[in-house]
Amino acid sequence: MSDKSRRRDALNYHSEGRPGKIEVIPTKPYSTQTDLALAYSPGVAEPCLEIEKNPQDAYKYTAKGNLVAVISNGTAVLGLGDIGPLAGKPVMEGKGLLFKTFADIDVFDIEVDASDVDRFIETVKNISPTFGGINLEDIKAPECFAIEERLKKELDIPVMHDDQHGTAIISAAALLNALIVNGKKIEQVKVVVNGAGAAAVSCAKLYKELGVRAENMLMCDSKGVLNLRRTDLNAAKREFAVDTPLDTLADALTGADVFLGLSVADVLTQDMVRSMAVDPIVFALANPHPEISYKEAMASRPDIIFATGRSDYPNQVNNVLGFPYIFRGALDVRAKAINEQMKIAAVHALAELTREPVPESVASAYSNTSIRFGREYLIPKPLDPRLLSRISTAVAKAAIESGVARRKITDWETYSHELEHRMGRDNRLMRRIRTMVATAPTKRIVFSNGEVAAVIRAASVLAREGLVNPILVGGRAHIEAVAHEQHVTLEGIEILDFTSEAEKGRRERYGAMLHERLQRKGMSLAEAVFRMGMRQWFTLMAVVAGDADGAIVDYSRRYTRALEPVREIFDAQGKTLAGMHIVSTKKGPMFFADTVVNPNPTAEELAEITLRAAQAVRHFGYEPVVAMLSNSNFGTDTEPDSVKMAAAVKMLHERHPELLVEGEMKADTALDASLRREYYPFNKLGEREVNTMIFPGAAAGNIAYKMMDMLGGAEITGPVLLGLWKNIHPQSETADERSVMNLALIAASSNPDLGE
Repeated sequence: MSDKSRRRDALNYHSEGRPGKIEVIPTKPYSTQTDLALAYSPGVAEPCLEIEKNPQDAYKYTAKGNLVAVISNGTAVLGLGDIGPLAGKPVMEGKGLLFKTFADIDVFDIEVDASDVDRFIETVKNISPTFGGINLEDIKAPECFAIEERLKKELDIPVMHDDQHGTAIISAAALLNALIVNGKKIEQVKVVVNGAGAAAVSCAKLYKELGVRAENMLMCDSKGVLNLRRTDLNAAKREFAVDTPLDTLADALTGADVFLGLSVADVLTQDMVRSMAVDPIVFALANPHPEISYKEAMASRPDIIFATGRSDYPNQVNNVLGFPYIFRGALDVRAKAINEQMKIAAVHALAELTREPVPESVASAYSNTSIRFGREYLIPKPLDPRLLSRISTAVAKAAIESGVARRKITDWETYSHELEHRMGRDNRLMRRIRTMVATAPTKRIVFSNGEVAAVIRAASVLAREGLVNPILVGGRAHIEAVAHEQHVTLEGIEILDFTSEAEKGRRERYGAMLHERLQRKGMSLAEAVFRMGMRQWFTLMAVVAGDADGAIVDYSRRYTRALEPVREIFDAQGKTLAGMHIVSTKKGPMFFADTVVNPNPTAEELAEITLRAAQAVRHFGYEPVVAMLSNSNFGTDTEPDSVKMAAAVKMLHERHPELLVEGEMKADTALDASLRREYYPFNKLGEREVNTMIFPGAAAGNIAYKMMDMLGGAEITGPVLLGLWKNIHPQSETADERSVMNLALIAASSNPDLGE
């Protein structure tokens, strides 16, 4: 992209629609006079009086505990320098966006017109009661050191200058992992830091905390090495001055193991890199142009381990990997400060997370299926969803252990789940199913499309964690090749090479069983054996034969046609099967049926579908509260879909009065209990929240769950097939690893008559 295009796009991004990047929205009801009286006068007096008696109650009655101030005086904005507080406001808004996006932390951006240290500190102190934490931003050195140090001493809430500590924490994690890659010991490596500003000083201090020896570290500024012979050093630089005859960056780098650049572009040459020790670690973090370009660095020597601050190259040292999660953990324990123990905990959590297998969702987000720990993957990717729970938990634990927390957490698993819930998806259901599977005898689940990469990765995880005994149907050579390409192990996985000579006996056995089942429907033995050369038929017969407890069958054609072998084999021709999708939302799971099977079910069939869905919902641990959906509310329309939904409700009320089901109703009525109460007080659901929705036909259900997936920020699992005596669930050919795993866990957790 040209600089001209980038400038145009950036200005349009910030100006189009509502100007800026953040807004404030209410979190309590405000639609009635009662709401307003509680929100403001006279009701608001009550929490005010409680806080007057106990100031800590501000965390209980106000947003203080989830509110951070991003504060700057605009004296060191990005690479733009001292452009003033107002010009720096877009950056502060951007920081607020990142806090909210990655950790659900609310932000007020505060631009202070005060370059004087005392005036700036006084301003921050005066407004500090509003906030649970202070994020100092874009303040030039050396003033930033004094400002942060004094505010940390004089305030009882977390204060962090992210330009210093964010870079230090992320680069330190990358350093620890780079040293694992090249096999060197941190206490033995020679480190050269180029740049002596806020970030460089903080990085150098943290590296020493982690084990780098003071005598093995040299720091350089624009005039060369900070040595004791220089008389132009301020207090911050004098701390890093050493007794050395070396004067230039080139001198310092000879034989060095690590280069950390926090300076300006193009100061590091290829010859300097070549002068470094074997397997050199080069972190060129000047932005937007690093101290040496990626192309030149990689061409300088083959053994280099390289990182920049840019997103278009491997190993991006990006502060967004740190500050949202560090503040999240600090806020959640109401920490008085962010101390060294909390920073070091974040470093180790980041480093350890990088060494774990990368979720497919992350690889897909970066269009890179080969992301794995090594020279080109030293720190996690910013879109890794595990960052929130891992880093925040580590920071919160460190705050408690170091004595700066005012709130204790003892149930860390619950805390981790709460963090996931904050980000818009409540995954309690899948966690519950996972627990059910883990505590029950291990089930054998057969996958019809065992040659697909996502299926192989999912099976490998399931086998490694002992949750399922996976069986992959497909060519052995193909499966092994894909597994090798994906860098996953096939240990604990059975492969059924269903067309091979080795499986001829199994094909004949399955064929004979199929013939016995379908001979009175015109199927000959020869045809039955022939069908065992078809992937779907073979997979389903493995379940019938007792070689598997359940199956995940791939469908790439129209769903109803893909069900034909299922109906034939499991004698379901005259039965009402149904498909249900689980929609995980911030409020909890929603269950949508029928979303795939029945294009235009009758009222009788809808009643059956509802009963099957309700039984499945109970199996998953929830009491079904069912809404029968249409474009009508309790008789306001008489078009066919409304009439049949009303008829189905009547049947269910008469035959199953214990079931909480109501309708027919529109989607907004179903989801708004107060609306139902006000306009339809006779409805059976009362104040209960609907969690199960029955659609008048597959088209409506399919549209609804896909819109939730694309627009609603929900996670979709399914379809779960209801109405069989065995656990058979269809899997789309485009399903990712997570979807495959979820379906397999559902199959392994369910009773054989799920939905019966």
